[in-house]
Amino acid sequence: MIALDALVRLCPPPADPPPAVDWAKTERALGAALPADYKLLVETYGDGVFDDTIWLLAPDSAESDRDLRAQSAEREEILAELWEFEEKPAALLEVGARILPWAFEEGTGAFLYWLVRPGQHPDEWTVLYNEGRGPLWEHHGMGCLTFLLAVLTGTAETAYFGHLHDVLKPAEHRFRRPASPRSLSPLTP
Repeated sequence: MIALDALVRLCPPPADPPPAVDWAKTERALGAALPADYKLLVETYGDGVFDDTIWLLAPDSAESDRDLRAQSAEREEILAELWEFEEKPAALLEVGARILPWAFEEGTGAFLYWLVRPGQHPDEWTVLYNEGRGPLWEHHGMGCLTFLLAVLTGTAETAYFGHLHDVLKPAEHRFRRPASPRSLSPLTP
């Protein structure tokens, strides 16, 4: 996949491979198949953070705040309560449409979701960004891997991630996995 190759060149994954994922078990638990580009991201990088900002949710993460299934359930509950008082994004007014989280932004409460439409193949899912502490949603007509690459290269048309490209130069992009419980530092390269 061209986008994955570009991402790996821009932001090399850790040398040691992440743990294998039981995708069938994960998809059964979520009640949906997952996009191939997301699976490639998780199989290449695993549980961790891009540029100390974008945390990739991964199945079976040791921490529930980074676990795909745990966050899917938590976000569903939180958003159901929120939408009792706030209007849903227009994209979710379609009967049967829903969202699934795939990443979150460090320290902001913001989440990146897939927009899941009835009858749509997972590889056609697009990205919705929610600022987390407000009602604003931003739709991006691309998959998660392409969106992540666009954010890291500064080419994403987004009001939310411009600070990444302003602060970091492309040669400085990095991905780090959480430290093991025995480590003294919070993140490992």
